[in-house]
Amino acid sequence: MNNTLEVLKTRRSSRKYTDQRVPRDVIEQIVEAGTYAATGMGRQSPIMIVVDNDELRDRLSALNAAVMGSNMDPFYGAKQVIVVLADRNVATYVYDGSLVMGNLMNAAEALGVSSCWIHRAKEVFDSEAGKKILKDLGIEGDYEGIGNLIIGYDDGGKRPAAPRKENYVYWAD
Repeated sequence: MNNTLEVLKTRRSSRKYTDQRVPRDVIEQIVEAGTYAATGMGRQSPIMIVVDNDELRDRLSALNAAVMGSNMDPFYGAKQVIVVLADRNVATYVYDGSLVMGNLMNAAEALGVSSCWIHRAKEVFDSEAGKKILKDLGIEGDYEGIGNLIIGYDDGGKRPAAPRKENYVYWAD
C-alpha cells in the first residue's frame, strides 16, 4: 500500500507519552507540513506556535484544564505542544486551521511521532490570560485558537482503530 495511505489509515491519537522530547529538526518537518495545508483561496489564515518550553506548556495546560473545571493535565504528559490559531477575519479560518491540524497529525505519524488533538484552544486564547500569552509572544491580530496538538513518543497510549461504521460512504453514480 502507498505509504501516505498507510499513515492515514494507521494514525491514532496517543494519550500517554514518554519523557523524551521530539528533536527540533523533526518538529520543523512537522510544522512545515502544516504550512502546506489547503486554505480557502490560498489565504493562509492559520499560524502555529511551537511550545517547547516547560513553563509555557504548563501554563497552557492549566488554562486548558480550567476551561474543563479540572486540575488534570489535558496534555497527557506530552512535553511539547503545537498550537494552531487562525485569523477570524478570513471566512474559512476554522476549516483552514483544521486542515493544518490534520497535516500536522499525519506528518507527525509519518515521522514516528505520536500526537493528539486537544480542544479548548478557542476558550484559552479568548481569555485574558491567553491573549496575554499571544501579546508576550509578539503575535498581533484577531486569532481564534483552533487546536492544541500535543506531540511526543507514545508510551502505550494508542488504541487500535475502531471498525469503520457501515454506510460511511454513499455513491451517487
